[in-house]
Amino acid sequence: MRVLIVYGSTEGHTRDLCHYAARALGEAGYPTAVEPAGPDASEPDPGPYDAVILAASLHIGRYQAPLVAYARAQHEVLNAKPAVFISVSLSAAGFNPHDWEGCEDCLAKFQHETEWTPALVHHAAGAIRYSQYDFFKRLALKFIAAQRGQPTVTSRNYDLTNYDALRQFVTTFAFGVSQAR
Repeated sequence: MRVLIVYGSTEGHTRDLCHYAARALGEAGYPTAVEPAGPDASEPDPGPYDAVILAASLHIGRYQAPLVAYARAQHEVLNAKPAVFISVSLSAAGFNPHDWEGCEDCLAKFQHETEWTPALVHHAAGAIRYSQYDFFKRLALKFIAAQRGQPTVTSRNYDLTNYDALRQFVTTFAFGVSQAR
């Protein structure tokens, strides 16, 4: 069984998560390709794969435009085969019900825009990469992080992802698909 992972990433954390997921799937015996969603929404072709994982991160209430365009262009294939979504956000690191409602609202908008309904969704906590932000974004993220009890030392970067949960999600998905075949 072959798995395709297609992602959209702004600062690289979602890309890193997808490569981690591919290693976990490979270790479990599932050959996996990882590709960015690019300007041509028809590529990569999900047709030759048995299962598909899409992943994108939320920034200011939206997922990356190339990944949204890809999901929209491929929605018929994605709806016809086992396909899941990994939504990456800082909100997934917290316990604030308002933040979680926002995640669900963004997911609903994504599903409406793309006409794709993932079989499952995994909300992965993102990363705070202070070293990659300009002064104003660093200040804004520090304020948001402080409000939510997250790290605020701007001389460091923070990875908030629960890698065990991500590994469990992707391997359980692949195992389920392989058993249904």
